[in-house]
Order: sequence, then structure tokens, then C-alpha cells
Amino acid sequence: MGRLPVYQRILEEVLRAGTTTVSSELLGSLARVNAAKVRKDLSMLGSFGTRGAGYDTAFLIEQIDRELGLNHVWPVVIVGIGNLGRALAHSQGFAARGFRVVALLDTDAAIVGESVGDVTVRHLDDLEAIVSEQPLAIGVIATPASAAQRVADLLIEAGVRSLLNFAPKVLTVGPEILLRYVDLSIELQIMSFYQSRMVAPGGDGSMPVIRSIGLTSTGVD
Repeated sequence: MGRLPVYQRILEEVLRAGTTTVSSELLGSLARVNAAKVRKDLSMLGSFGTRGAGYDTAFLIEQIDRELGLNHVWPVVIVGIGNLGRALAHSQGFAARGFRVVALLDTDAAIVGESVGDVTVRHLDDLEAIVSEQPLAIGVIATPASAAQRVADLLIEAGVRSLLNFAPKVLTVGPEILLRYVDLSIELQIMSFYQSRMVAPGGDGSMPVIRSIGLTSTGVD
């Protein structure tokens, strides 16, 4: 699951570069995984690769879109319209991937009523009314840590079953709730762990590094 969005991004890049057929070797090289893993992952979507010829790039993008549920438009609410919330609201990637920001919520009187893009910021107390107008699929929490649990509770009470939490706070939710965390400080701490060992006196650089899959810097010829 974690690799499919990476494959999709790579495929879109190579398609824009004019590559209409892609091999598992090329896809694996750019995603930093081996070709066998690529083939195994893609076999879960169906059988449509051709041995020796590879995969039709555009068709494979469509199949991954379908598997990721991106053939739907998912209404999103962002709670907490500070610097991070504004950046998320302005993200062009949301709409391009099928996520439509339909509501922005905050409790700051200086922010409520302001327009961010084409959406007007409303008070958190308006959540119930907003849900009656437009069911919400995904709630994005971009509040301070002290407010995150209350916001999560209110979103769940309003019927939102998928939460993406940017606040540095571990949330308590029921097992029926899909909860994902995005915490840059944790990622930096992981990098600090490896960095401290790379620069430590006597370090020989032999310690294996856990690498995230993603685009390489080599690009596509």
C-alpha cells in the first residue's frame, strides 16, 4: 500500500517524459526496490504486464488510481488554519489527486470569515451544520497539540471516519477510525539517529540505513 503512490508518481513522471511502456526493472530502480517486489506488488492489481515488454504506463496509472480509490472525489475538511493549514489548503496536489477541500475550520475570531483560496473559514462550532450540507470523508488536523484530541472527537462525532493528524499529539480513537500521522519531528529524529552514527568518531559507515522508497535524483532518460 505504501509503495503504490510512489509507483504512481514515478509512472506519471515517465509518461510526461514520453515513456509509454515501463519495465519492472526501471520502476524498481526509480522506487529503490527490487524488480521482483515491483512485479509482486503490481500482480495484486491484476495480470496485465507482458513478459519482455513491460507495462503500458498510462494503463498502469489507471489501475493504481482505481486501487487507491482515486476514481472518486473525497471531500476534505482542514481544522486549524495557521501556516500549515493554509499551506495544505493551497496545495494543488489535493485537487489533482481527487481530494476536494470543502471546509476550513478554526476558532480564532481573526481568522474565521477569511477566504483561503475559494473556501471561507468557518468556526469549528459550525461543523455539524457543514456536515448536514456536505458529508465529509477525511478530516485533516493541523491544530496545536493541545486542541488535537478535542478536534478529533468532534470530527468523529460528525461522522468523519478518516483522520490525518499533523499535530504532535498521539490521539485516542476507536478501532473503526482510520488514523494516520504526519510528524516531521519524528522523521528528523530518525535522521538524527543515523546522522549521529555517521559522524561519530571511529564510525566506518557500515551501519545499514533504512531508506524510504521514493524518486531517485537521476531522473528518466
